[in-house]
Amino acid sequence: MLKLTHCLLFIFILPLFIVAQEFSLTDDLGNSIQFNRNPNRVISLAPNITEMLFKLDKQDIIVGNTTFCYFPEEAKQINKVGDLLTVNYEKIIELNPDLILLTVEGNQKSVYDKLLNLGFDLFVSNPRDYEGIKKTYLDMGKIFDKQEFVENEIAKWDSTFNYIEKVAVSNTPQTVMILVELNPIMVAGKNTFINTYIETCNMKNFAEDLVLNYPIFSREVVIERNPDIIVYPSSGKENIKTLTDMYPEWSSLSAIKNNKVFFVDRDLYFRPGPRFIEALSDFFSRLLQID
Repeated sequence: MLKLTHCLLFIFILPLFIVAQEFSLTDDLGNSIQFNRNPNRVISLAPNITEMLFKLDKQDIIVGNTTFCYFPEEAKQINKVGDLLTVNYEKIIELNPDLILLTVEGNQKSVYDKLLNLGFDLFVSNPRDYEGIKKTYLDMGKIFDKQEFVENEIAKWDSTFNYIEKVAVSNTPQTVMILVELNPIMVAGKNTFINTYIETCNMKNFAEDLVLNYPIFSREVVIERNPDIIVYPSSGKENIKTLTDMYPEWSSLSAIKNNKVFFVDRDLYFRPGPRFIEALSDFFSRLLQID
């Protein structure tokens, strides 16, 4: 009887050890982070990470985020600890997170160094392309014990991605200028996740010959390069006149003369998060409409 009792105790105690099992993950800075449990007080310093946490149904553990974390709507109600440039360290200390999530493009190195010196556990992501976005999402799934959910989601993403890539092979390549800012004229270069929209749809990046992630062009060079398609992040109020009012000579551009200007949702297109495939699908459908 005593032996049977010991066996039963072992059976019931074993799952507890499994739940508490430690694991490590390597973030995109190459740091190996050790986890002895799933975090339950998290601060997100990047909008795409906040979106991922909501998608994982982990919004209840977010104790702080940034003023740029306003999607979904509920994200607006979470304690704000700063924006993409400034951080309220006193507020972060007060919130006492057990993990802070950052991104390379969204957060300054000085912020990372300061938080590290304050003794916080940090995990940094740097999704530069579709594979990078998937890695970040898989990392979040591992950290928050949602691996199966994430893998199922990514399988759906891959299905859409592969379909678009296959169909787009028949597209006639055209030069696409994706504007990040209009003044100065900043565009998405080839080493950004934004470029994935262009490449997947068999198009050519306006700035593909440059190594800078977000090169700045003069208005004259834009005329010389003469993009076939312009993508402009819009609040919903902009139109072609917005571009030609700023740069009247752009009325001679092929994209504008042929009405091939896409006014898109900035947050949808410019956040490497769970809505990436939605943005890719939107871009692809717009290309089909002008073909």
